[in-house]
Amino acid sequence: MIILSIETSCDETAIAIVEANGDIKKPNFKLLSHSLISQIDIHAKYGGVFPSEAKRAHAENLVPIFAEALQKAKKEVRISRPISTEKKAQLKKLLEREPVLFEKLISYAETIEKPEVDMISVTKGPGLPPALWVGVNFAKALNLIWDIPVVGANHMEGHILSVLVTKDGDEKNIEFPALSLLISGGHTELVIMSDIENTEKIGQTKDDAVGEAFDKVARMMGLSYPGGISLHVLAREHRKDFPIVEKPDFPLPRPMIHTPDFDFSFSGIKTAVLYTLKKIDSPTEKQKQSIAREFEDAVTEVLVKKTKKALDKYNPKSLIIGGGVIANPYIREEFSKMTKDRDDVTLYIPDRNLATDNAVMIAVAGYRQMLTRGFDNPQTLVAESNLSL
Repeated sequence: MIILSIETSCDETAIAIVEANGDIKKPNFKLLSHSLISQIDIHAKYGGVFPSEAKRAHAENLVPIFAEALQKAKKEVRISRPISTEKKAQLKKLLEREPVLFEKLISYAETIEKPEVDMISVTKGPGLPPALWVGVNFAKALNLIWDIPVVGANHMEGHILSVLVTKDGDEKNIEFPALSLLISGGHTELVIMSDIENTEKIGQTKDDAVGEAFDKVARMMGLSYPGGISLHVLAREHRKDFPIVEKPDFPLPRPMIHTPDFDFSFSGIKTAVLYTLKKIDSPTEKQKQSIAREFEDAVTEVLVKKTKKALDKYNPKSLIIGGGVIANPYIREEFSKMTKDRDDVTLYIPDRNLATDNAVMIAVAGYRQMLTRGFDNPQTLVAESNLSL
């Protein structure tokens, strides 16, 4: 099965074409193409994602990267095939809030044959409502033009299942039960999976998500967006100069690290950084590096300790870590160290290019849904900004 997947949940516009085979217990995926346009430059001036700007950029970018993805996967056949007046009217009504997307889609769709695609998978949530709706309506429009079945996929489930994707399409199976840690700008959750369909959330953040904390701390320190990258670069420089630090210059708390549950809290670390910066007034570059390192250390220690506690209690066969924050090299390394000497669990982390938001993972999540629940009715498919696992 050839899947065209669409991701517009936040500030990445992405489309992928993935070949999927196998059943629900042993699926395998081969990446045929992936096109992505980042909006980092657009949102950097705001220090975070501005929803209306994200929506506008998605509408501008979807058709160009749709064409690019088809071309890379060799699924585009050029032909002059006008769309009927009646269908254009339906499309115009569907995309009435995205007139730029409507014009670009009509112009391109009339120059190609129906793509060699068996299914469309689109992120329906969670995410920013204006951004999600652009992707959902784009999927509906493609269905209206070519009658390709549609599935609305869960973005967070995509992060979990992204570890199944291989470049060559070889089988990559997860042993169950599995423990999943989801760490992103909007989520910090620990989830137990008895199998690929059944999940139970056992812990979550009580306030800020870990990625949100990175961005807020970076903004306090006058660093560029996205904050996770900027803070890691500073922390990395400090580790180069001081491989071992017995006592940090600016110690920060590790909130909830010793609580008996599996919940998290990152607001306190963020507030502690704020008070530290107020005491210093005008921190030097070296002081910024020291604070960034201690912040990264504190966050990582909490994540690793809580996850280790869950491993010890639930004894899963697999540990899956997904979400944009696992692109952080230091956090990846610390989790690898934690599981290195454990023969009872296998660690699954997506390739760094699949850790942040992408359309490949949406193809995987959509395929799982299609196998278990079938296709969605395009007429009733809606964006669900607060969708959970």
